[in-house]
Amino acid sequence: MSQLGGFIWGIADQLRGVYKPAQYGTATLPFLILRRMECVLADHRAEINALAATTPNDDLLAAKLRRDFGVHFWNRTDYTLASLLGDPENLRENVLDYVAGFSANVADIFEKFGFDKTVGKLVENDRLYLVVEAFAGIDLHPDRVSNADMGEVFEHLIFKFSTASNETAGEHFTPRDAIRLIVDLVLAPDDDVLATPGTIRSIYDPTAGTGGMLSVAEEAIWEMNDQAVVTLAGQELNDESYAVCKSDMIAKGQRVDAIRLGDTLRNDLHAGTTFDYCLSNPPYGGDWKAAAAVVRKESEKGGGRFDAGLPRISDGQMLFLQHLVSKMRPAQAGVANSGGRAGIVLNGSPLFTGGAGSGESEIRRWLIESDLVDCIVALPTNMFYNTGIATYVWILDNAKPAQRRGKIQLIDATARWTKLRKNLGSKNREIGEQDRAAIVELYEAFTDTEESKILEPADFGFWEITVEQPLRLRFEVTPEALEAVLEAKPVAKLNPADQQALRAALDALAGQTWTNRDAFVKALRNALTAQRITLAAPVIKAVWQAVGERDETADICTGPKGSIEADTDLRDTELVPFRDTIEDYFAREVTPHVPQAWIDHSKTKVGYEIPFTRLFYKYVPPRPLAEIDADLDQLAAEIIAMLQAVEG
Repeated sequence: MSQLGGFIWGIADQLRGVYKPAQYGTATLPFLILRRMECVLADHRAEINALAATTPNDDLLAAKLRRDFGVHFWNRTDYTLASLLGDPENLRENVLDYVAGFSANVADIFEKFGFDKTVGKLVENDRLYLVVEAFAGIDLHPDRVSNADMGEVFEHLIFKFSTASNETAGEHFTPRDAIRLIVDLVLAPDDDVLATPGTIRSIYDPTAGTGGMLSVAEEAIWEMNDQAVVTLAGQELNDESYAVCKSDMIAKGQRVDAIRLGDTLRNDLHAGTTFDYCLSNPPYGGDWKAAAAVVRKESEKGGGRFDAGLPRISDGQMLFLQHLVSKMRPAQAGVANSGGRAGIVLNGSPLFTGGAGSGESEIRRWLIESDLVDCIVALPTNMFYNTGIATYVWILDNAKPAQRRGKIQLIDATARWTKLRKNLGSKNREIGEQDRAAIVELYEAFTDTEESKILEPADFGFWEITVEQPLRLRFEVTPEALEAVLEAKPVAKLNPADQQALRAALDALAGQTWTNRDAFVKALRNALTAQRITLAAPVIKAVWQAVGERDETADICTGPKGSIEADTDLRDTELVPFRDTIEDYFAREVTPHVPQAWIDHSKTKVGYEIPFTRLFYKYVPPRPLAEIDADLDQLAAEIIAMLQAVEG
């Protein structure tokens, strides 16, 4: 794979000056795809051409080709890249005729690459013959280059092209070692079923990229059962990734319309279809502004993909979580092997972002209370090409086996990695075969260890309670308090005469102190009456709020019916785990410190978070002071020795 990728990169490097590095992929990937498709058809090209010549109806031709040769596309010309070289004078026209001769179901692959413009530019710069000749000599027959290897070639090249132009390579594809782990975890419970003759399984990826997840999942199933029937489907937003993915799926003999182009959140192009396995690596922290109108409308209407809640607009990962659940094949009571499973790679945000009652918390609540979360695996850092942050694999299941029902397994696999000999962008670690096997073994063992925790929904839930304290105010009209009163908005709106009367009334109260609000308000009203003025309740409230100072020795302020009034400045919230009770927690943690506090139950919210790091935290005691002192003494001695050497 690396030799082939290097060879093709060498071809691209010959285009330096004609294209910028960011454009190398546009110039070479269509030819790579064309050569691959040519090699896929090679063994039966004559029979296919003959059948195409006698079968003008494309639907009928497609059915015959699937039946007789297991291919889903064809070409009605006699061209090959090698034969095109025999007529260099008409090379441009013949290349375009060759591509136009492919069946309509693959025509958009070259359209998305802007192939006609690429050919024109290569001709203008006298490079077309060179490129055609180079690709004509590459053997990409499926017997020599497997589908999985072909996928890796695509990814290797996209990575090279992207990094050469400082683009984000990781947006296009997921490292193969991460994919293999996800696939192994998703397929793990179905090993016996997948090995059964006649097995039929469907796989879906809503963020398909270049198709890596679909390819690896298909290969994994076929390794268990080469007679299994596997159907692949997906959707991709990026034009070039879509073109690569679609060409790869077509080369595998998959349905031509299985890969679709578009924004999955805005428009589910596989709506109404569910799958046995769903896989995804959505953008980390990517906003969903482009899909916001559609997503909100679907959420408000109900009965769609986003009923659980909406995350903040800046991060759409949890929308993809909900979307995957909607695409999992429903479980059927009493039907063996029904239901669907999903694997998705996310950063740490979906574990804990958002407090109780937030969109993120409500989505977690729905996933956990619906018993959809089977396992979450913490991956090593520096695993992906475009980020070194912590990442997690979520495994979802809507038909858990009996022993896993009502349970959630967390696996800390952050130490399961092997260092790469050469960094690939941000990626300098990989999960090797032994590491992957060990992680899957932890999953299948389903026991508590240092690396595995078996938990229940109550371990993640909490109540957010609002703790109130009584309002206690002392009132004294000082010059500062008087200025604060006059600056209050309700007072500032009074006419000058009323403002002057209010000032006079407050001046009359100066030098006195009240520790009871009702007493102060009564004195204030009497002073206002003496000034022949009556003020509305909002103005009176603004006055006592400006004059009042918090005083723990003052009387408690009460409402009209004697209810205790809360001091909003002292309002606090407490998080009470579901494993506790609100009453016990309050009596134990709050009452001893603030005896007159109470809970405003009308504000109590339910929240869920998955404190992964805290659950696996291992205390490491600090080094002994004597050891630290010894190290400092040694360093000081070394510094003194170096200074003496310089002076000497």
